[in-house]
Amino acid sequence: MFTAKDVMALREMSGAGMMDCKKALVECDGDMDKAMDYLREKSLAASAKKASRIAAEGVVSSYVSPDSKTGVIAEVNCETDFVAKTDDFKALVDTVAKLVAEKDPQDVDALMAMDTGDGTVAEMITRAVAKIGEKITIRRFARSHVEGGMVDCYVHLGGKIGVLVEIACEDVAAAKPVAHDIAMHIAAAKPTCLSKADVNQDDVEHERKILREQAMNEPKPKPANIIEKMVEGRIEKYYKEVCLLEQPFVKEPDISVGKLVERTGGIQVLGFYRFEMGEGLQKREDNFAEEVMGQMKK
Repeated sequence: MFTAKDVMALREMSGAGMMDCKKALVECDGDMDKAMDYLREKSLAASAKKASRIAAEGVVSSYVSPDSKTGVIAEVNCETDFVAKTDDFKALVDTVAKLVAEKDPQDVDALMAMDTGDGTVAEMITRAVAKIGEKITIRRFARSHVEGGMVDCYVHLGGKIGVLVEIACEDVAAAKPVAHDIAMHIAAAKPTCLSKADVNQDDVEHERKILREQAMNEPKPKPANIIEKMVEGRIEKYYKEVCLLEQPFVKEPDISVGKLVERTGGIQVLGFYRFEMGEGLQKREDNFAEEVMGQMKK
């Protein structure tokens, strides 16, 4: 036999619902270990049913080591915005980010296979699915380690956007405020590369060709040398849209991010990552008419 305290204890251990814990103890004649196994088996079955659902909501979380040399941003997806805002889900994503920082997995598959001290990361996700009741997917992460400098992270809108920036510097304490400002700028301005040198030159030439054709097809054609000046002017504008160091600094638009770095002195931006939660993922579309009809037929 078992008592209400046993049900509570099993609930604390498993994170499963009260009725599920009671049923597990009934099925296992009050044996706590067998009941835990029973719940895990049921959790796996529940997770399999949820695997086909669309998980396009979620959170981007970050972690920076105490010495500011290692940083991570990680995106974990769930099915609804409601779950994404819960403390349990946020704690799970924070745990994932910290594990990536500490264990340095090569990819998501390697992360899922890693031992947490209480099973693998995959098993941790399975337990979370059973407790939260939605499909949960670790989508991606980025990890940086800088020996001769620091990293900084910024998370915007409660986890909708996450940024990780790498900075070379000698004085970490002095560089931190500027590094954080740059991370915030990246969140707002959406650069796709660090500098002009990082832009795909095929893309630039393609852009030049289109701009040249546009100028030549204007109602009043201009001389070739004027057209080339116009094209180069528009290419410079393109660089300011996509290159971090060329962009006007959001807090001081009269200077570029590159000029901010020069003015600060003693720092260099090495690279960055920017995740926007759910970008590129299929969103679930609910058809409430079909849902109601389905309920009526049951």
